Amino acid sequence: MADPDSRKGSRYADEAALDYLAKVHTPHDEALQAAFEAHERHGIPPIQVGPAEGKMLALWLKAIGATKVVEVGTLAGYSAIWMGRALPEGGKLWSIEHDPKHAEIARENIALAGLSDKVEVRLGDGVEVLEELTTEGPFCAVFVDADKERYDRYGRWAFANLRSGGLLLGDNAYLFGQLLADDARGAGMRRFHEEAAAQMDSVCAPTPDGLVVARKR
Repeated sequence: MADPDSRKGSRYADEAALDYLAKVHTPHDEALQAAFEAHERHGIPPIQVGPAEGKMLALWLKAIGATKVVEVGTLAGYSAIWMGRALPEGGKLWSIEHDPKHAEIARENIALAGLSDKVEVRLGDGVEVLEELTTEGPFCAVFVDADKERYDRYGRWAFANLRSGGLLLGDNAYLFGQLLADDARGAGMRRFHEEAAAQMDSVCAPTPDGLVVARKR
């Protein structure tokens, strides 16, 4: 029987249980830990995905046999490391970051993970760099974790440049509790949801801040 409160999130896992589950299912090595703790050392925002979300991204890429992936929003490279490790020999992840400091930190962490041959950090505006990458497609997956008011634009690019069966993945889909806000961020995120649902097979997974998973038909 389904839990009638399941859409509100888990009522059963407290902090100790979550710590235990992270140690069992998503242990960190040196490179992952360095990227995960980069905000403490470098004074950047602590806004990367959590360990469970990072591992989910990797598992989804493996499940579809992904070889060409785009990430919009690199930060310190934490999610890029998870995804880069999911790619086979010859696979490629292009990760886009607009902040030069974040890009440099990410490159260091990606090198520590031994992934410099698979993961390329592109510095620049997300929309502009995506247009530059169009010739590299079609892509197997696009992961969006960047400026929220332009999620709809990133989603449209992904739909146009994904292969059949490819995945569009969008973090912060609940918009920190502001999804229905009457502002540019709320409007952009709602368009992202609505267009993904209209064009693709989609669901919003109940991660801590929501994660859209959409498959191109």
